[in-house]
Amino acid sequence: MMIHTEDTPNMNALKFILGRTILQDHQAIEFLDRESAACAPLAQALFDIEGVQRIYFGSDFIVVTKDLSVEWTSLKGAVISVIMEFILMHKAMIKMDCASSDFSEMDIAAEDQEIVNKIKDILDDEIRPAVARDGGDIIFHGYKAGSVYLRMQGACQGCPSSSLTLKHGVETILRRHLPDLVSVEKVDF
Repeated sequence: MMIHTEDTPNMNALKFILGRTILQDHQAIEFLDRESAACAPLAQALFDIEGVQRIYFGSDFIVVTKDLSVEWTSLKGAVISVIMEFILMHKAMIKMDCASSDFSEMDIAAEDQEIVNKIKDILDDEIRPAVARDGGDIIFHGYKAGSVYLRMQGACQGCPSSSLTLKHGVETILRRHLPDLVSVEKVDF
């Protein structure tokens, strides 16, 4: 897993692109200090790095704003290291109470957690980037008895071809990795 960075117009802010979703509801959240980040363990860990001034979470990226007293050459590696630790150790980056959302995942049975993790990885790595190019998104809602439940968002919500996308696109890709998959179902909210 690689974390990419992009410069921003603010020379004190750097965008860290994770390649995986941070915020399920795509609402951006900004943290101005460690105390305001009580609901975001990753943000708290980033604030522990000397020189980090502000943190902004987007759907799949983080913008870190540094203090004028430090240089990116000394800060960039530390930020990437903290983010990688959270990813590799499957630590919770953000708690659900951080963002206001009426969307929540189904309860997942303990014995299904490994397959759910694989489904989410496939969604993040193969499916969502393709859907995003069309101005939409697909969000994992749940897994039960061999069926995956997904929510279409953005341009995909209400699109006449969304059922076709789920059945012939998403279901085909998931079946390639998960041969025991029963179905992919659309969830409306």
